[in-house]
Amino acid sequence: MAAALMRDLPDTITEADADEVDFDPTLLALRVEEAARRLSVGRTTMYALIRDGVIPTVLIGRLRRVPVQAISDYLADRMRPNSQTTAA
Repeated sequence: MAAALMRDLPDTITEADADEVDFDPTLLALRVEEAARRLSVGRTTMYALIRDGVIPTVLIGRLRRVPVQAISDYLADRMRPNSQTTAA
């Protein structure tokens, strides 16, 4: 029975599995794709947030990186109650 279970397992690690293995909580800046994954949004949405200035990035040489703190700040801002709404 164990042999049958082992036979059904894939021989290679999928890209999603590799991302989980490569997850490093000590990183201070992420690739845009990594930042999108942490926010559970698509790559296009992440680039739109960056383009609109909602999430700041830094250039390190020719590489664009998203500071982890920028993601935390974005989420904290989204969780705040909207101060513009007034009770009727």
